[in-house]
Amino acid sequence: MDFRLTDAVSDPVGATETLHTEKLVRLPGPFSVYQPPAEAPAVGPLPALVAKAGIVFGCFNNFAKVTPETIALWCRLLTAVPGSRLFLKSRGLDDPDTASRIRDAFMQAGVMPERIELDGRELSVPAHLALYHRVDVALDTFPYNGTTTTCEALWMGVPVITLAGETHVARVGSSLLTHLGSADWIAKTPGEYCAKARALVADLTRLSVIRAGLRERMSASPLCDAVGFTRGLEAKYRALVS
Repeated sequence: MDFRLTDAVSDPVGATETLHTEKLVRLPGPFSVYQPPAEAPAVGPLPALVAKAGIVFGCFNNFAKVTPETIALWCRLLTAVPGSRLFLKSRGLDDPDTASRIRDAFMQAGVMPERIELDGRELSVPAHLALYHRVDVALDTFPYNGTTTTCEALWMGVPVITLAGETHVARVGSSLLTHLGSADWIAKTPGEYCAKARALVADLTRLSVIRAGLRERMSASPLCDAVGFTRGLEAKYRALVS
């Protein structure tokens, strides 16, 4: 393979060339676009205002992406936001032994099991997306970010906090949020990750407004512009073969 398609946020110029034998070809917009499922449910109201049962952070990424460092940072955030809970959804979390190990890991970091909800069910697309009706803010994994899960959360009106790393897989979240126009949700340090998540949930009225308008913003952004993406891709193809 001679070339790999990417973008300037996922692979900043000069940052990751040494990790590739291929030539990196940066598209003018995001390296990928998202086609929302037609059967996606409507965005729901902010659960923290409806249920009044505390803030719910969520992560529906493959749990294999969750490292001990990720758990430690999430525990730091949960400790900093009294009464908050974490909702994790990933295949395999319904296994009793797996669930027990995960809860033990959080408990060792000072977060009691009742603040962690695990869901390992394989659901239909509408049912899966509807679970975001219970999430106030989504937390990205690091150093291996989510891609589809981040897009799904955003489409369901849920802001995503990501921690930018140094390689493509650690910068996908940064690319998605940058092209959405929400670079302020990108953290450069673990401390900033917590601070940005706390800032979002500190003003529920503002968070509710963000939620209500996020799908429209995403729909109008380069993340959902398949035609623009294709035109940029075609232009790159022509340049490469000329």
